Amino acid sequence: MSALSVRDAEKAWGPVRALAGVSIEVPTGSLVAVLGPSGCGKTTLLRCVAGLERLDAGAITVDDRRVAGPGVHVPTHRRRIALVPQEGALFPHLSVADNVGYGLDRAARRSGRVAEVLDLVGLADHGDRMPHQLSGGQQQRVALARALAPRPSLILLDEPFSALDAGLRAGLRRDVRAALRADGATAVLVTHDQAEALSLADEVVVMRSGRVVQAGTPTAVYRTPADPWVAAFVGEAVLLPGTAHRDAVTTAAGTLPVLPSARVGERETPVTVLIRPEQVRLAAGGTAGTVTGTVARYEFHGHDTLTVVRLADGTELAARSLDDTEQFRPGATVGLRVGGAVLAWPTGSD
Repeated sequence: MSALSVRDAEKAWGPVRALAGVSIEVPTGSLVAVLGPSGCGKTTLLRCVAGLERLDAGAITVDDRRVAGPGVHVPTHRRRIALVPQEGALFPHLSVADNVGYGLDRAARRSGRVAEVLDLVGLADHGDRMPHQLSGGQQQRVALARALAPRPSLILLDEPFSALDAGLRAGLRRDVRAALRADGATAVLVTHDQAEALSLADEVVVMRSGRVVQAGTPTAVYRTPADPWVAAFVGEAVLLPGTAHRDAVTTAAGTLPVLPSARVGERETPVTVLIRPEQVRLAAGGTAGTVTGTVARYEFHGHDTLTVVRLADGTELAARSLDDTEQFRPGATVGLRVGGAVLAWPTGSD
């Protein structure tokens, strides 16, 4: 069962088509991330779902109830949808508990729901505090608790972590996901952050220029992107020209096996090949079965390293590894090979 169904949604601002036939399904109890660059239409989609903007065409259904469509525009306050904005937008003159309880009827406030959702977001002992006494991350937790409190049909998260520093974002993302799961909530997260979408969502919807270009599980979107643009946008990618023939492709990085879905026939076909950094393996220069290159750049990230190798023709490939190996410093000669099958698209398919 879908908590949210958007069908063929259209919205234009003058000559700009912000939504050009967008369709998505959000199953009850799931978290769906709408991912895309600035200007792709994801925020317009969120505002149309929330009822803050009217559709030009198409339809939106929430819990099997039509809230937008031809001749229909249910006001925001009657859609049973909660919105968590980029910055918590708490009422500064109300305590944390009163912020969370705002909009609940007297019976709901007395039921202990406020304390329940504050506990879910890790702020059980913060009810008496004022918003200015909280950190940015804590304010976002309160905003989420306020959204959860009335048990809405749908929670919309509008880039809720973008104003926080990287250290806070990672921890808060995990806690927000856990709170949503614990409460059985259904949510749509709008973000431009690929790591955020892949790590949080049950399904990722990728948008570009007002259209959905791919929807699927995080694993499917990352491993089998629909086209080179999605491949480059969702995670780090090396895109190489190559020539495919049957089940293999010839590239500057060697002759590589092609995933079954990307195999071509007897005729040699120019293709664009996707290689992820974690597929690239490095060895000492001259190692059998490798292509020789020179280390152009080395980055140590603590949990892993990224080594960029320049091949003889100028092609650069990034290798991600858990090792901090001294021999792979800039200027070193190394051997490179690609592990596993690769994805390829006929040239010009993007």
